[in-house]
Amino acid sequence: MQMQSAVKGAARRLLREAPRRPQALTGVRSSSGRGIHVLPLHPVAPLPHRGAHPGGLSNMKSLLICNFTPFRSTSMGAMGFSSSAAAASEKNVESSNSTSSSGPLAKGVSDDLKESNDTKISHYWGIAPKAVFREDGSEWPWRSFMPWETYSANVSINLHRHHATTTLIDKIAFRTVKYLRVPVDLFFQKRYGCRAMMLETVAAVPGMVGGMFLHLRSLRKFEHSGGWIKALLEEAENERMHLMTFMEVAQPKWYERALVVTVQGIFLNAYVLLYLTSPRLAHRIVGYLEEEAIHSYTQYLHEIDCGRIPNVPAPAIAMDYWRLPRDATIREVVEVVRADEAHHRDVNHFAADIHEEGKRLKDSAAPLGYH
Repeated sequence: MQMQSAVKGAARRLLREAPRRPQALTGVRSSSGRGIHVLPLHPVAPLPHRGAHPGGLSNMKSLLICNFTPFRSTSMGAMGFSSSAAAASEKNVESSNSTSSSGPLAKGVSDDLKESNDTKISHYWGIAPKAVFREDGSEWPWRSFMPWETYSANVSINLHRHHATTTLIDKIAFRTVKYLRVPVDLFFQKRYGCRAMMLETVAAVPGMVGGMFLHLRSLRKFEHSGGWIKALLEEAENERMHLMTFMEVAQPKWYERALVVTVQGIFLNAYVLLYLTSPRLAHRIVGYLEEEAIHSYTQYLHEIDCGRIPNVPAPAIAMDYWRLPRDATIREVVEVVRADEAHHRDVNHFAADIHEEGKRLKDSAAPLGYH
């Protein structure tokens, strides 16, 4: 009874204000367990004066009550409008549109609805994306990373650190990496741009595999990871950004793309099996792979300094990702990439040392905060 009296009161107020409401829009809103869905709005003809309505005051009340029938959602407890009210509203809209569709009011309402629909299409659930700008006021051009995800690489990191092969696992890992380097040297030789691009397609795999297995273990065991999930996924993302950078420097040929697909497929499956069998050996191999990557980028810099490779301007994505100056060159890009590889070397050797001590990664805090 209270609900009906409230609706009738609302209807009376709307009747009194009808002359001052030349345009009106009604909508139907339904609640569900996942959110509130807003159905398309329908135009309603201007509400006439009491005496002008052909059906009299009683029909006008029924129109208003039909359009604004409230209900309480069982899933969210929020006030909305019933679907039956929506159907009734559409019928009333059709009848009212037949008498007023030719006037200027209908044209204005249709223009408003067209603008509203365009806005809904360009935004996700009616939320407009925020504009992001650089420090100089220009618009941020990238969608794969944001300004707060950029960083300045620590180029003063120790590049000559080497993990001594003291155990059998270390020797197996070291020899495996040395054997893998032979076909790479024969195929790429002095083409360091293509070489870097090829190596980054492989280097981005271990972090993703390790992070995935730690993530699944965390879900199964109901335990924290000590930050290692984030650390390994950050490593994979950083290696992928290396690839996106060198794609601007060396455009791969069709046979190089085919080689990437083949090598990635073989390496991914092999590394998954290796990580399931021995995470310690898997991280140690990656640590030695990063040592070889440091050596390759050092040779890349030597070729640039000797003039055999042109020191071209740095790609725009590299300048934004590593916060390089606007006049940076490819030499500075190679320097920061080499520093990243040195960081990945230390992270993976550290992870292998933890396993060597018979502990799990979550027992030691992950080295976060570099990227």
